[in-house]
Amino acid sequence: MNEKERLLGVLGGKAIPEVPCICPGGMMNAIVVDLMDRCGIAWPEAHTDPVMMAELARAVYDHEMFENYGVPFCMTVEAETLGAPVDMGNRECEPHVSGYVIDGVERWAELPEPDLSRGRARVVIEAIERLKRTGKEGVPIIGNLTGPLSLATSLADPIDFYKSLRRKNEAAHALMRRVTDMLTAFGTAQAAAGADVLAISDPSGTGEILGARYFREFAVRYLNDLIRGVRCAFPDMRFIVHICGQMKNVFSELSAVEADAFSFDAMVNLREAREHLAPRRIMGNVSSFGLAFASEAKVQAMARSALNMGSDILAPACGLGTRSDIRSIQALLRAAKRNREEEEALLCTI
Repeated sequence: MNEKERLLGVLGGKAIPEVPCICPGGMMNAIVVDLMDRCGIAWPEAHTDPVMMAELARAVYDHEMFENYGVPFCMTVEAETLGAPVDMGNRECEPHVSGYVIDGVERWAELPEPDLSRGRARVVIEAIERLKRTGKEGVPIIGNLTGPLSLATSLADPIDFYKSLRRKNEAAHALMRRVTDMLTAFGTAQAAAGADVLAISDPSGTGEILGARYFREFAVRYLNDLIRGVRCAFPDMRFIVHICGQMKNVFSELSAVEADAFSFDAMVNLREAREHLAPRRIMGNVSSFGLAFASEAKVQAMARSALNMGSDILAPACGLGTRSDIRSIQALLRAAKRNREEEEALLCTI
């Protein structure tokens, strides 16, 4: 099986012993300084140029780090499209929102109408189109979306936003509907451009902050609205949802999210997650901090632990630190390949 068949097979619920090894992009960024030096393409320029963005995404695969292409490399594209000022960072620092667009959720109608035909939204779409045309056949292209709650907390002060879930509930829902509509349009555009999978990263949607009630009311509802919205145009689109923090108190609520796979922080017990979320697939959750400069033997041990805990898709638990050693990351892919060889040998003896 090639990499695309393997990943889509796993996300489609097929019994595939060959575990994929991916890093989606977006919040779960795979770009490190070492890779920029090796391929001669660097941030912040690659954030705003579709050719550079596509080529840097290709370099992740070409340099045997992961088995996918993934763009963009940050979580600020949607917020910028809705008017947020963004600091583009540098070679070692990802872009970040530098100011809020609205003073409170009740002012949601003041958000500008998003235009996906210009700015960095267009850069991402064009980069996906280029990867579709020029990338290696059989390598999955993963488009990335900021989760609805995380986008809302990039447009309004997070503390005020979380308070508004109770105090200004109707206005909070109005803001969430507005951002979800924008994300649906952006996700649909990425799918039309050639994305095979969409990864949604929603760190602000953690159950640790929201609690079960608001997690169900705001995280589950709008993640599903987003997924269903894209699937109206692309019924076969596969979705991975990543949420940060400890999730054990909201596993039952999370099971209502209509994603094909869930990705978690390193603190989450994957065996426990599988028990609550079956038959959906579980992705991760090798410590990104541990990957930064670990020896190959240590990376092998971390990968083996994740696989033994039930990981269906081997991946870092979060975005990689930009100063991570590329050799440690390459060791993770070798661990996945070694596991496939062992599984194949086992099948041959049966």
